Amino acid sequence: MALLVLKFGGTSVADVDRIRNAAFHVKREVEAGHACAVVVSAMAGHTNQLVALVDQAWGFKERRKQNDAEASAQYDGREYDAVVSSGEQVTSGLLALVLQSLGMRARSWQGWQIPLQTDGAHRAARITGVAVNELKARMLEGEVAVVAGFQGVAPGNRISTLGRGGSDTSAVALAAALQADRCDIYTDVDGVYTTDPRVVPKAHRLAKISYEEMLEMASQGAKVLQTRSVELAMQKGVRVLVRSSFAAPGLAGKGDAANGLGTLVCHEDEIVEQNVVSGIAYARDEAKVTLLKVADKPGVAAQVFCPLAEANINVDMIVQNVSDDGRHTDLTFTVQSADLDRALEVLRKAKDSIGYLDLRGSTDIAKVSAIGVGMRSHAGVAAQMFSALAEKGINIEAISTSEIKISVLIDAAYAELAVRTLHSLFGLDSR
Repeated sequence: MALLVLKFGGTSVADVDRIRNAAFHVKREVEAGHACAVVVSAMAGHTNQLVALVDQAWGFKERRKQNDAEASAQYDGREYDAVVSSGEQVTSGLLALVLQSLGMRARSWQGWQIPLQTDGAHRAARITGVAVNELKARMLEGEVAVVAGFQGVAPGNRISTLGRGGSDTSAVALAAALQADRCDIYTDVDGVYTTDPRVVPKAHRLAKISYEEMLEMASQGAKVLQTRSVELAMQKGVRVLVRSSFAAPGLAGKGDAANGLGTLVCHEDEIVEQNVVSGIAYARDEAKVTLLKVADKPGVAAQVFCPLAEANINVDMIVQNVSDDGRHTDLTFTVQSADLDRALEVLRKAKDSIGYLDLRGSTDIAKVSAIGVGMRSHAGVAAQMFSALAEKGINIEAISTSEIKISVLIDAAYAELAVRTLHSLFGLDSR
């Protein structure tokens, strides 16, 4: 008997018909002799509806016009969590009912019933512990545990939520606590691809990908898995299988990973042969901020980035160009496009302390990244990448690297051309 955690996202449980389809996937694993826990998201669109209701109840739009900081400070995250967590409660109950109608023993579990314990950071809580003794005992007796994802219980016995995409994190945390053989993430795609197939038709599904590569892919624009869930899986050594909930439920059984269904996220040493580059990721949701004629002196970078950090604005790529006179510098960095207006406002307020001449912001950029653990042992990857982009007339505005990643910032108009060029360059067009 294998112990499995199966997670179904919002599109996979969008209505009762899709919940029934998910139930057949669970039934297949149960009939194969496995003990199963199932983590579910809210039905697609339901969380957005609940958030809109909270905003309406609080009169958030009207208050924000008056004083954005004051409105945010007064917003009660505990009540927000109480409302938005109800979406997963509905889904878990419905799936348990469908499983029972198919002749299986099943019951729903809310985060507080397990309990899945978190810290007190409502709306973006971190998991501090998962007590699984009773749940695991019932699973081993043949009962399917249907767990509401995205939620837990904070100090003070208050419902907490883990932030958007938190159901992936719930599933991995539960798998780690249960010491499960695998955590299967069911989504609307059948695995992790070398790049977006809508941009490159020759993109193909990877049979396996390392935790580090998946983490870079997720953080650089690939939306298959939530970044926090990959970090937790790597930390706890949870093997994650990404697969489609829309494939016929009767296909394959306990040999899913071996039979080539989905993509297995695992330790690097489980992958026999590694390509130099495993995938090309891209993101259009970045914005560029440029400070012109900043004094080139100690402490000026702190004066720029500390106020942004205090405003909870994440900065990604940073480029600094020193002028010929050696006294001034131009500073360019990227933030999420949704944070651009706030970032510009923060920097305008800090102009006197920073001392820049001009401030500019734009969203007509894209970040394209080449990712692969093979870069550790192969020289010249950056040179090949830059040369190939230059041949296509694509100008690079900024560069950032890690041990297994090279990212470039380019004009958004060239994003798809860059992705296709790099996908071919590194031999990913061939299966």
